[in-house]
Amino acid sequence: MTALLASVRSADEAFDAANAGAELIDLKEPGAGALGAVAIGDIARIVRELRARYALRPISATIGDLPNDALDEMTARVLDVAATGVDYVKVGVSPGAGAFACLRHLASLPAAVVPVLLSDDGVDRELAALAAQLGFVGIVFDTASKNGRTLFDCVDVRMLASCMSDARTRGMMIAVAGSLGWDDLDRIRLLAPDIAGFRGALCDERDGRGGRLDPRRVEKWVRALHVAR
Repeated sequence: MTALLASVRSADEAFDAANAGAELIDLKEPGAGALGAVAIGDIARIVRELRARYALRPISATIGDLPNDALDEMTARVLDVAATGVDYVKVGVSPGAGAFACLRHLASLPAAVVPVLLSDDGVDRELAALAAQLGFVGIVFDTASKNGRTLFDCVDVRMLASCMSDARTRGMMIAVAGSLGWDDLDRIRLLAPDIAGFRGALCDERDGRGGRLDPRRVEKWVRALHVAR
């Protein structure tokens, strides 16, 4: 079964998503970029409030969009986010210059970092292999550009499946995200990731990912992901 991760920007959205059955709550500000960060104080408050009602519901948060070589700032943000009590800290890693050094650095930090491999130009197999070797708790295949193209428009699905298989053999959680919608459901079911992440598909279609999360859409996606292929 694939679990649903709902990206939310506020406490109200977090509770709506949790009440509607989202198995993971991801704190992210869509107006600030692909992995836009929610303010640290807000993350801490939302975590406290959510834990009071859903003690075991996993919570992740992003650190914001940073280049691969911004290691000092990346470290500071990871540690600040981890200190709020989230279960996972998501950090975007782009293929190209500095990507391998960035992954190695993230693996050395005292936090449960989940690298988000930005795959707008296809899956970087070597980068995915290194992430698996470094022992991260999980890995996300996502896109940086939110321009109407989905993850599956950007990658070779067979290559993605192969990278997922490599990570799975090492016991990693595997997630897919990237403007996914109903047209992608069959491919999600075929790949059977542990987690599928959504933002835009959970909001009113007129407003897209910047709109208000709709719990009815969360419920519909949870049901769809829980149906065996």
